[in-house]
Amino acid sequence: MCSIGVVASAAASAVVTDKYPTVEVWKKQARVYMENAKRFLGSLRREIWKVGRDDPRKAVHSIKVGLSLTLVSLLYLLEPLFKEIGGNAIWAVMTVVVILEFTAGATLCKGLNRGLGTLLAGSLAFLFEFIARKSGKVFYAIFIGTSVFFIGAMSTYLRFFPKVKKNYDYGVVIFLLTFNLITISSYRVEDVLKIARERLYTMAIGSGVCILMSLFVFPIWSGEDLHTFSVTKIEGLAKSIEACVDEYFSDRKPDVAKDKFMEDPIYINYKAVLDSKSTDETLALHASWEPRHSWHCNPFPWQQYVKLGAVLRHFGYTVVALHGCLETEIQTPKSVRLLFKDPCTRLATEVSKALTELANSIRNHRQCSPEILSDHLHQALQDLDTALKSQPRLFLGSNGANPANMLTLIARSNPEKQLSSVKTEASALSEWKSKRVSKQTIEAERKSLRPTLSKIAITSLEFSEALPFAAFAALLVEAVAKLDLVIEEVEELGRVACFREFEVGDDVVLNVEEKSKMEVNLPSNGVD
Repeated sequence: MCSIGVVASAAASAVVTDKYPTVEVWKKQARVYMENAKRFLGSLRREIWKVGRDDPRKAVHSIKVGLSLTLVSLLYLLEPLFKEIGGNAIWAVMTVVVILEFTAGATLCKGLNRGLGTLLAGSLAFLFEFIARKSGKVFYAIFIGTSVFFIGAMSTYLRFFPKVKKNYDYGVVIFLLTFNLITISSYRVEDVLKIARERLYTMAIGSGVCILMSLFVFPIWSGEDLHTFSVTKIEGLAKSIEACVDEYFSDRKPDVAKDKFMEDPIYINYKAVLDSKSTDETLALHASWEPRHSWHCNPFPWQQYVKLGAVLRHFGYTVVALHGCLETEIQTPKSVRLLFKDPCTRLATEVSKALTELANSIRNHRQCSPEILSDHLHQALQDLDTALKSQPRLFLGSNGANPANMLTLIARSNPEKQLSSVKTEASALSEWKSKRVSKQTIEAERKSLRPTLSKIAITSLEFSEALPFAAFAALLVEAVAKLDLVIEEVEELGRVACFREFEVGDDVVLNVEEKSKMEVNLPSNGVD
C-alpha cells in the first residue's frame, strides 16, 4: 500500500509539473521573447533608417504633414478661432489628411479639384434649395429626390469620359458628395446655409495650408521626379545591355543557388523600365498642375517624357530577350563564342556610351551631341558583320552532314549539361521492346525518353551550335536599330522643352561637375 501511495504521489507531482511550468522554463521563454523583441526592434530601426537614407525627402514630407496638422488643429485649440468656426473645424483637419501629398503637383491636383468641386456643388445645391423653398413640403421632397437622382447619374456618367477620369475624377467625387450632403440635409436643417459656409471656410483653410506647405516649404516637384526617373531608366538600360554582353562571354559559371530574378542587377535595371508606364503617366499628370516650369516654356511638354518612356520600354524588351539568351537550355560552346567576343563587346560598349550620353543630355537640360552615333559604333557593326561572314559553316552547315552521330553533337553543343542516361535511338528502341512491364511503366519511360529524344532531334542539326549565338547577335543588332528611335525621342524632347544647344566640351565639363557632386554626397551616402 505504501509503494502504491508513493507511485501515485510521484505521478501526481509529474502531472502538476507538466501542467504548470517551472521557473526555469518561464525564464527561458522570457529570454526568447526578449531576444525576438530586440531582433524586431533592430530590424525596424534599420528599415526606418534605410527609408530615410534612400530618400530624405520622405522624412521632410512627414514633418510637413505633422506641421500642417498642428496648424489646422489651432482652430480647435484657440478659443477665439473656435468661437468663430465652431465644431466644423474638424473639416480642416480632414482636408489636410486627404489633400497633402508627397509632391506639389499631386497636392495642387487634389486641392484644386476639391475646392472646385465643393464650390460648384454648394452653388448648385443652394440654387435648387432656393427654387424648392417657394413650394410646399411635399413638392420640396419630390424635388430633392429628383435632383439627387439626376445629378448623381450625370456626375457618375461624366466620370467615364477619359479626360475627366484622368484630370478631374477626384473633383467630381467631391462635387457629388457635397451636393448630396447639402441638398438632403437642407430638408431637415433650417440654417443649412450657415453650416455649409462654415464647412467651406474650414476646407478652404485646410487646402490653403496644404498648398502653401507644398509650394514654399521644401517643395518636392513631380516634374523633377519625372525628369530624374527618365534619366535613371536610360542609365539602367545602358548598364543592363553592357552587363548582358559581359556575362555572355564571361568564363564564370552561373550561381544556381541564388535567386536570380530578385538579386540580378540586369533584371533590376530593366524591370524598372518595364514597370514605369503608370509612374510616368502619374508624374506627368501631376507635373502639369505645377507652375514652376511655365515661365521657361508654356506649357512644358511633360507628355513628351511619357512618349520617351514608351520608346524606352520597347528598347527594354530587346534587353529582356538578350538576358534570356543567358538562360537558354542549348548554349553555343564557349570556343565558338570567343570568336565573336571582341566585336560584340565593342558594339555593346558603344550602345551603352550612346545611352549614357542621352541620359547626361536630359539630366543637364541640353541637346544631345550631334555625333552621338559615332564612327566607332558603325565600325563595331562592320566588324561583327565581317566576323560572322568569316565563319559561314557555323551558320549554314554543309550538305554532307551526317546526323547519325547524335551523342557527339550533344557533347559538342552543351558539354556541361550532358544527360547521364542518354541513349541512341537503336539502343533505346531495343531496350523498350525487350522489357515486359506493365502499362504504367511503359508510360513513365515514354515520358522520360521524350525530352531526351527531343534534345537529340534538336542537336542533330549541324548548325544548332551557332543558332543560340545567332539569336544573340541579331538581338544586339536590333538594339542598335532601336537606339535610333530613342535618340529621335530625346532630340524631340530637347526641341520642345527648349533645352540649350550642345557646345563643344559640354560632356567634359559636366562629367567634372558630376564627379564633384558625387564627392560632396559621398559622406552622407556612406553612413550605415
